[in-house]
Amino acid sequence: QVQLVESGGGLVQPGGSLRLSCAASGSIFRLYAMGWYRQAPGKQRELVAAITKGGSTNYADSVKGRFTISRDNAKNTVYLQMNSLKPEDTDVYYCNAFRTFLGVEYDYWGQGTQVTVSS
Repeated sequence: QVQLVESGGGLVQPGGSLRLSCAASGSIFRLYAMGWYRQAPGKQRELVAAITKGGSTNYADSVKGRFTISRDNAKNTVYLQMNSLKPEDTDVYYCNAFRTFLGVEYDYWGQGTQVTVSS
């Protein structure tokens, strides 16, 4: 089992930057794929960025070139560096951990952190 706690959200002006952190505890962090999702009220949750246990990454088209996901297995933490932020990036951002073990899916979510991009 994994507990995930996001931090680093807040209010930033367009063009600014934020770094989100997700601290994991309760299991073997290095065995999990990690992802960042975002969801605005009344909209579907969407994948922003993901990173495998081996370090491979993928991004939503809307954030390519602006956001970077990374992980520090020694610190049990995954990060999302967000640059050149736009008002449309305003959302609640959620951290996700996923793996399969003995044919069973393990899927965990953090509580979310608010990111607001506005003048």
